[in-house]
Parts: sequence; C-alpha cells; structure tokens
Amino acid sequence: MDATTAGSGNGETSTHAGTIRLHYWAAAKSAAGVAGDELPVDGPISLAEVVRRAVALHPGTRLPDVLQTCSALLGDRPVTAEDPDAVQIAPGSTVEFLPPFAGG
Repeated sequence: MDATTAGSGNGETSTHAGTIRLHYWAAAKSAAGVAGDELPVDGPISLAEVVRRAVALHPGTRLPDVLQTCSALLGDRPVTAEDPDAVQIAPGSTVEFLPPFAGG
C-alpha cells in the first residue's frame, strides 16, 4: 500500500513542525499512566516511529506490550492493518490507541 499522510482529520496534509497528539484508552491509558501524550515533530513521521516514541516516553511500563494489541486510529480512520512504516502521521494529527475490549 502507498504511504499515507493525514493531517488533522480533515484530509489535509502538513509538512510543517508541530505536534502529534496521542490518546490512550483503557489498558493503554493504565499502562502509560496518562491519558495521552504530545509528540513534537519537525514534519510527518511513520506510525512505527510514533509507537517507538510513545514507548520511549514511558520506560519500564507495560505500554510496549499493550500497544502491540491495540487498534490504531488516525483521526477516525483505522490504520492497524496497514504497514506502520508506510503510514505517515502529519503534525496536527491525533492517533488513538484502543486495546481490545471485552463484551460488546
């Protein structure tokens, strides 16, 4: 699949410096100890790099293991099934990490 760059959820792309917002849900929030993080970036970075940086912000936690089981949303678009090295996250974007939920 081709690399995808998304902006703030409205389809715009950005190559400018800014931040990428991360939002952790349920077990991911518990593992990180916070509801979310903001990553300063100089331009778009891959989803794989977003995950690497998120893990680095919370050393010694269960976050690496939890994020491996999470679904990832870029804005309102699921990106878990795509190659994380090919998914480009632009400054101003929000990435949601949703662990599997019981019930339904």
